[in-house]
Amino acid sequence: MRHSFSIRDKSILIGLYLSKFDDQALIYLGFKTFNEAFNVFGFALGTKPTSIKNYRDEFDPFFPNLRKGWHKREIRGYCKHFLDGFSDLDFETFTELIKSFVIKNYEVESIIEKIEKKDYSETVAKRLATGIAAEEYFKINYQQVRNFIGFELKDTTNLACGFDFKLSLEIKYYCVEVKGLDTNSGSISMTEKEFLLAQYLKEKYCLFIVKNFNDKPVCQYHFDPLNSRLMFKKNERQTTQINYSTSI
Repeated sequence: MRHSFSIRDKSILIGLYLSKFDDQALIYLGFKTFNEAFNVFGFALGTKPTSIKNYRDEFDPFFPNLRKGWHKREIRGYCKHFLDGFSDLDFETFTELIKSFVIKNYEVESIIEKIEKKDYSETVAKRLATGIAAEEYFKINYQQVRNFIGFELKDTTNLACGFDFKLSLEIKYYCVEVKGLDTNSGSISMTEKEFLLAQYLKEKYCLFIVKNFNDKPVCQYHFDPLNSRLMFKKNERQTTQINYSTSI
């Protein structure tokens, strides 16, 4: 049976999932701390990370864990609705539901996983979720960048065009590629298409990095990133492509 969930519904269900499965959920999805899970899920859904935490705390009295939760307050009616309807889900089923909330095109990804036997669990799931969370963070906060004030935002994440967002103001424009990091430091990579576009667009190309999801997300950004203080190293990997042909 398919359900249509609002952002609040998804937030409640994520809170229920984290409360019921506790450390098992964190380990499977690749999060180091609950705070990181709250940040990633919150920004990925377009809601406050504290909302995810509050829902988890509300469900805590109903499950065996070391947290006390909101044991002195009666559970709210709309939360009880989800507790009654979803608390009996097993770990695998509930995990698939939660991943579908934060991974783009998850039904298609699941089919590809079955055919190509790719590993979309653990840190891969977290990486995909963190990418979406970083994009949502950008959409909420982009006008804090002086160059972007007053610009109209167009989401191009589904176009595979070498950047995630185009910002326009009359004849002016910027192309922005967003990357996410769970910590304050680490490595990011650009595809060949992203790199060539950055090389061509120069100051009109912005690399926007959201980092530190495991504590409090912050951003840094680089216009003309290939001529910034960032140093890029070319990595080449050979792959074998198999084709099947027939005669018509």
